[in-house]
Order: sequence, then structure tokens, then C-alpha cells
Amino acid sequence: MAAEVVFKSFLSSTQPLTIVTGFLNSLLFVFLLTAVSNLEMMSFGPSFQTKLGEVILCLLFACAAAGVVHRVSVTTCLIFSLIALYRLTRISSGSRIHSSSATPAAVPAKKKR
Repeated sequence: MAAEVVFKSFLSSTQPLTIVTGFLNSLLFVFLLTAVSNLEMMSFGPSFQTKLGEVILCLLFACAAAGVVHRVSVTTCLIFSLIALYRLTRISSGSRIHSSSATPAAVPAKKKR
């Protein structure tokens, strides 16, 4: 974010660079959401899931960082972040299905004679 402030005039000079800035801030959203989720899982246990409030907070932080450069960067950051959130949700739901089916079934106990 500090680099965005330093290179603000360069990043807002052309339209493609403002779109790239929005994309980079959407990556900031993904990394921030991953960090918050990992911190919560370490604190509350591995079965804890990130709630909507944390997602919105991370999204607002990433969009505010994009707003330092240009207003168009905020819009593209929002769009790219929502696409990334959709992909993260798909990956997460897919890994939960595979991990629950990978647990071994209970082996019936042998009868004593």
C-alpha cells in the first residue's frame, strides 16, 4: 500500500494501469482474507469458518487501498475481489467434500469366540 502512494501519479496515468492497480488490490484482499482466516483457525480450532463480517472488512480495506490511487481502481478491485471470492469458495467447498470422504469407514469389531 505504501508503494501505491509513492507511485500514485504513475499508476493513475493511464487506464490500463488503474485496472492493474485494482487487480493488485484484489490480490491484497485474497492475502488479507487468507491471513485473517488462518489466524481465526489457529485461535478457535481447525473447523472454524470465516464469517461474512470478516470478508466485508477485508474487502473494504482492499478497496480503500485502491481508492488511494484512483476511483476506477476501487471498482475494478471490487469486481476482481468478488471473482476471487467466488473461486475461493469453490475451492474451499471442493476440499471439504474430499476431506470428509477421505476419512476411513469404521471397521466392524470381530466377535470373540
